Amino acid sequence: MSDDLIPIRDEIDKLDQQIQLLLNQRARCAKKVADVKMAELKEGENAIFYRPEREAQVLRKVMDRNTGPISDEEMARLFREVMSTCLALEQPMKIAFLGPKGTFTQAAALKHFGHSVLTMPFSGIDEVFREVEADSCHYGVVPVENSTEGVISHTLDMLIDSPLNICGEVSLRIHHYLMGQQDAITLDDSSMLSTITKVYSHQQSLAQCRDWLDNRLPGIERIPVNSNAEAARLASNEVGAVAIASETAAEIYKLNVLAEKIEDELDNTTRFIILGKQVVESSANTEDTMLADKTSIMVTSANESGALYNLLKPIAENGLSMTRIESRPSKSGLWQYLFFIDVDGHSSEPAVANALLAIKERASLLKILGSYPKAVL
Repeated sequence: MSDDLIPIRDEIDKLDQQIQLLLNQRARCAKKVADVKMAELKEGENAIFYRPEREAQVLRKVMDRNTGPISDEEMARLFREVMSTCLALEQPMKIAFLGPKGTFTQAAALKHFGHSVLTMPFSGIDEVFREVEADSCHYGVVPVENSTEGVISHTLDMLIDSPLNICGEVSLRIHHYLMGQQDAITLDDSSMLSTITKVYSHQQSLAQCRDWLDNRLPGIERIPVNSNAEAARLASNEVGAVAIASETAAEIYKLNVLAEKIEDELDNTTRFIILGKQVVESSANTEDTMLADKTSIMVTSANESGALYNLLKPIAENGLSMTRIESRPSKSGLWQYLFFIDVDGHSSEPAVANALLAIKERASLLKILGSYPKAVL
């Protein structure tokens, strides 16, 4: 070993010791927070240990004060894991997600909450909602929209009647991998393509890889299933079947990756929402009130000329930015529609509150689905 490396490694060892001491000191502070919250509880109340707005504020500060060479995003990821570990000392959390193990939804849950939570897989989006509603899990994570294929209709339909609030969001860059029991080199051998008899995947993933499948596996049966991880599980048990899923699913189900990143759009991204029972406070500082948070609402009105324009007018009049609008058929009447709308800002901020009040006066129904911090990572 070079003599020049010895003092550098000694310095690293000393820094590691300091970091370890500080991490444990932070963990002790987290436990004190839990003790204070428990002491202040009134009879019949449940302590709330996870505060999405506080976590967003901390991560933003981490990124603002970062000086490198570690990137802002990587530094925030490190602190996310630190907070996840400390929070587990206060209250180990159970997070419901659209399973089985290895789905993109599980990856989104771990990205948002860190790896010190217990992720619980469920086979349907409706089951995730029910588990959180029944207090069997603290929070749930479900997909809500994809940049290529648009809205996840089942999630919007569940939001209509659910008492749950949207407590947060997370965006995940989606890369799709073709996998199967075949040797990894066989995909480039045209004579071996005949051994592939079917392709399993979620219907959204099949759509996101449509052009690639048309060009590389034309005529092969495409079978939609509940999740990509389920597709990988099925392919692991069927000779000739392949799946489109995540790289993690290939590892879990011991499949060979036959082709990488086969999505048609390279910037393919899925947005997920965090479901819970709590009402989330604003995470904004005074200088960024409209940039920190987002409010999601559901509205409906009579089927008449100008109805949608009248609903949206208060958003513009109050200087708000509308970031999304989706429509779904209403269950209450023929040709009646529900509109799902996202606007910048928290419902407690005057401009947002004024807009919501005006919309309520014009709408047949207004439901605030949640105000929550915008995704930091």
